[in-house]
Amino acid sequence: MTAILSYFNLNTSSGIALYSLSIILACWILSRLSRAIVILFLRKNLAKEKFGVTRLKFTRNSLRFIFGLIGFLIIMFTVPVFRKQAGYIFSGAGILAAIIGFAAKDAISNLIGGLFIVLFRPFRVGDYIKLSDNREGIIDDITLRHTIITTFENKRLIIPNSVISTESVLNVTIHETKILSFNNFNIGLYANIDKAKKIITEEASKLDYVIDNRTPEEIIKNTPEFDVRVIDITDSAIIIRAYIWLNDPLKEFQMKSLFKEAVHKRFIKEAIDLPIPMRKIIS
Repeated sequence: MTAILSYFNLNTSSGIALYSLSIILACWILSRLSRAIVILFLRKNLAKEKFGVTRLKFTRNSLRFIFGLIGFLIIMFTVPVFRKQAGYIFSGAGILAAIIGFAAKDAISNLIGGLFIVLFRPFRVGDYIKLSDNREGIIDDITLRHTIITTFENKRLIIPNSVISTESVLNVTIHETKILSFNNFNIGLYANIDKAKKIITEEASKLDYVIDNRTPEEIIKNTPEFDVRVIDITDSAIIIRAYIWLNDPLKEFQMKSLFKEAVHKRFIKEAIDLPIPMRKIIS
């Protein structure tokens, strides 16, 4: 370090600026090299794990932060002007620690939240998750400070790690991609239930991304591919639910829209009675 310092005149502003830029550039290059090495040596091993991409990205983000902090500390404690000021600052270490602790409590909680996410693995990069208040999307990245979610409107939802690590998270894809979708249809009280169920089954068989989730025993017993049941009868309607298995949770909304439209058109075409709201008027 002494040999390096001899190349710069740290008693002038230009010398300090050139030295600081050199340290920043060196730390940036080392950060890039270290992240490249991490990717080179860990990618093959981590690629086999479900959470490999998440751990890889978090490690890269951590290395960027660590080398940035190292560069800052080197400049602070090797430049005489900065070192002198740092001595004055740290002479009141007790007060300074209290101030820094209060100011950095959110940053520290976010860092700890990020570590908990990586260690306990409630979700990973690429997972489709649902949060409260109808917030949902795909995990794009997990940094030291926040988790980035890309919504289905192609917007970036940035949530601090300290917040998302304490929320209830519905992870749709953490174990496997197939999901069971509930699809409700209302028909009139005097409608032909068997005919309505037949129409729903026929339209379900035409959908994309639908899979046959029956066991071999169920197939041998000729169990219907789609489970369609009457789940309730109200004052004005019979409610029928179709249980549809999909191989891609991201296509559920699209499937529901196409399915409901197709079934509604078939109901009208084949004269299935639709529910009429019953109102009692008191004069």
